[in-house]
Amino acid sequence: MNIGRKYRTPQGAEGDVNSSPHRSNWQDQHLNNQARVILSKDQQYFLHQSVSTPCLNTIKKAEGIWIEDHSGKRYMDFHGNNVHHIGYGHPRLVEAINQQMRTLSFAPRRYACDVAAELAEKLAQISPGNLSKLLFTTGGSDAIEVALKMARSVTGRFKTISFWDSFHGAGFGASSIGGEEMFRGGPAGPLLTGTEHVPPFGDYRNAWGVREGSADLCARQIRYVLEKEGDVSAVIAEPSRAVPYIAPAGFWQQVREACDEFGALLIFDEIPTGLGKTGKLFACDHDGVVPDMLVMGKGLGGGILPIATVICNPELNVAGDYAYGHYTHEKNPVTARAALTTIEIIEAEGLVENAAQIGEYALQRLHELMQKHPLIGDVRGRGFLFGAELVTDRDSREPACDAADRVLYRALDKGLSFKTTMGNVLTFTPALITSKVDMDFAINVIDESLGEVEKELRY
Repeated sequence: MNIGRKYRTPQGAEGDVNSSPHRSNWQDQHLNNQARVILSKDQQYFLHQSVSTPCLNTIKKAEGIWIEDHSGKRYMDFHGNNVHHIGYGHPRLVEAINQQMRTLSFAPRRYACDVAAELAEKLAQISPGNLSKLLFTTGGSDAIEVALKMARSVTGRFKTISFWDSFHGAGFGASSIGGEEMFRGGPAGPLLTGTEHVPPFGDYRNAWGVREGSADLCARQIRYVLEKEGDVSAVIAEPSRAVPYIAPAGFWQQVREACDEFGALLIFDEIPTGLGKTGKLFACDHDGVVPDMLVMGKGLGGGILPIATVICNPELNVAGDYAYGHYTHEKNPVTARAALTTIEIIEAEGLVENAAQIGEYALQRLHELMQKHPLIGDVRGRGFLFGAELVTDRDSREPACDAADRVLYRALDKGLSFKTTMGNVLTFTPALITSKVDMDFAINVIDESLGEVEKELRY
């Protein structure tokens, strides 16, 4: 065994740098003895991996939009791994899960489950276009794997096109189509063949070095690869990039038309964005483009239980002689009840509309901060997926990674938790229940933290 072989440290990712001196200093000042014992045990027994070892802190309680550590410090959670759409521990969801556990806690796979069928019917009703045939999995990564198998079966092809810098899960197929080095490279060895990648759109920062028109270049490149390869099964992407970047009007229509022309399927990964995160039920609803398959997860379980799904055009129902998603807990009545109740809560409480309204207000406030703070080079996003990119100079757009790291820990001091992406983007994904008052608190924290860091670094 070649234990101890050295590999290049991955650069840029959708997660915080968890080995920075700012993190160590913050932990020295904020962790109590109980937290240190828990973190020590966590590091002792779990396999070490980037962005989660060592952990930042410990968690004792999660309720609504708040998390609490073992020292009693509370943080407004503007990260939440995109699972806390309805807030943590929603009373209606907790009661529904408890009731379901008392009634039917498991369904052997040979038996149809009423609540799973109800959930499938509900998802067919709310999903874009005629998407109505589905399979459940226990996580988004597994749902991506099912989508890849379906695309191969339907088209008779095995190649895919996806974006560099994207994340689609940690499974073998999911990490192969993903574009983040920490999930693709190093000792894992060769990944799936035929997983072609193109640079993603994003006018502020992109592979082409242009300051406008990156989406058109991206669409042209997708079309070019589709034409040259000739045997691509699917184009798979997040309709709204998690960095965050929002595709300009018409981009996804161009991609849809190219897929149709060259016989490829279009698969949208809405694992982080589905069920209202961007201010519409699905991010692709903003563009009016219906994919052949849509994958959702994360928030589907209401921040309590893991469940995901891939839902597709019924014409793709062609692999009935095989079992591509025969998971033990596929039609688990408890996870199905959690998902069904989560959707009902989102609808009953108007949470999609809230994300649209308060998200627009948040972007407005961030634009105001941009006039005040030279560290902010760009503000972008939609609904409750938004962020601010920090730069050392607005003309050169040099990433201000150290400053972003400092702002992160200053904000934690003040009770706001979020994450940085690609090293220098302050990225906010609050729960859909976040109010205007909550948002003001969060933006004020960012304002104060930016001011402190700019003074410290003499901007």
